[in-house]
Amino acid sequence: MSFIADLKTKRILIIGAGTTGKSVARFLESIDANFLIVDEKIQNLDGIEVFDSVPDDILFDLAVVSPGWRKDHQIIMNLLSKGIEVISELDFAWMLKSELNPEQKWLALTGTNGKTTTVQMLESILISAGVSGIACGNVGTTVVEAVTSENKFKVLALELSSFQIAWSSLPEYSAVAILNIAEDHIDWHGSFTEYADAKLKLLSQSTVAILNLGDPEVVLRSASWNGRKIFFGLATPQPGEIGLVEELLIDRVFVNSADSAEVIAELTDVRPAVPHNVSNAMAAAGLALSIGIAHPLVKAGIASFTLDKHRLETILSKDGINWINDSKATNPHAASAALLSHLSNIWIAGGLAKGAKMDELIQRTSSRIKAAIIIGKDGELIATALSKHAPEVQLHRITGTNGAEELMDQVVSCALEIASAGDTVLLAPACASMDQFASYAERGNLFKASVSRLVGK
Repeated sequence: MSFIADLKTKRILIIGAGTTGKSVARFLESIDANFLIVDEKIQNLDGIEVFDSVPDDILFDLAVVSPGWRKDHQIIMNLLSKGIEVISELDFAWMLKSELNPEQKWLALTGTNGKTTTVQMLESILISAGVSGIACGNVGTTVVEAVTSENKFKVLALELSSFQIAWSSLPEYSAVAILNIAEDHIDWHGSFTEYADAKLKLLSQSTVAILNLGDPEVVLRSASWNGRKIFFGLATPQPGEIGLVEELLIDRVFVNSADSAEVIAELTDVRPAVPHNVSNAMAAAGLALSIGIAHPLVKAGIASFTLDKHRLETILSKDGINWINDSKATNPHAASAALLSHLSNIWIAGGLAKGAKMDELIQRTSSRIKAAIIIGKDGELIATALSKHAPEVQLHRITGTNGAEELMDQVVSCALEIASAGDTVLLAPACASMDQFASYAERGNLFKASVSRLVGK
């Protein structure tokens, strides 16, 4: 019996009623499968009742879990103790793909930062090359939606979080990329080692990996892996590497001989051409080249790509001051890249630190920080690190007790008072947003609205 036909005979539990759970429910509904949804926060999903606990009187045959759920959650532990099979949405999608579109290629990438930009850049390359493909996973479209789409995509470009990788074991990727590994989601994984191990687990599911030569954690932790390693970096590339020569991104991997080289793109094709975004372009190019896309088409895809909202987004330039929205910088590593992209920052920082430490961030970037405006539940972690490692930096604390909109108005008013020509007012919080905002997108949008109203008038 096929996997899909077998699903119709099972009683299936969907764990999580968010975006992932919703896509699984939609598919199961389309094949008239018998399923129930459990979620501790959501009570209704498009008219379907959502339970806050697993009913004791129903024996399930299979559970499909959304990636944000920890493996030691009591619901998960109870299901496993009863011998019920628990699989991830990613593994579920792979089983569907194996039946619905077995020739479909999966390219996967992960990293602490830059995932969304890189996977969208890869999608842009696929489009330029005329390849039927889509970016999915931890960005926009879920993997189940992409696999079951009527478009029958030939290539999926998957952005994968550490949660998704930790839960998954079945997919076999044509190639994978690891952009960087830095402290993040320690509250979920329990330690940096567990977090890093989740990222590196991706290597066990491919024979080709595009790896960041400039990231020590990636280089050291991948050393024992025996697959084909393709390194990329910002220096002149050696044979078998992707790198930078003057104003050109150069490929010395997917070429006719060890002595050969091909131009991937010009620096001016990468916008903005800041170091971490050039690295993103190299990773996207490496994945595209690994499945045979020609160099001129890779160049065209990179040149036509524009950054997503809330990622180094220039809102306004006025009176010699640049106002930049990088609300998606939700951890120290991302904030560091943003701070180092500008010379003199009025830095807006704080929120939920997710267990991350801030000392290394401040030590690395203090010369670029003129003043810091501190917000959020864990803002004092940043303030303490600044006082310790960069006492010369001005500190301004904004509490904003009357809601998110007023908070951001106070932040922007404060920045306007202390910024002068040559400064960049940078929202790159190094923290998640959910203590004061609905999402990083709301945080960024409110920042943009306040800048428009108070500065752009």
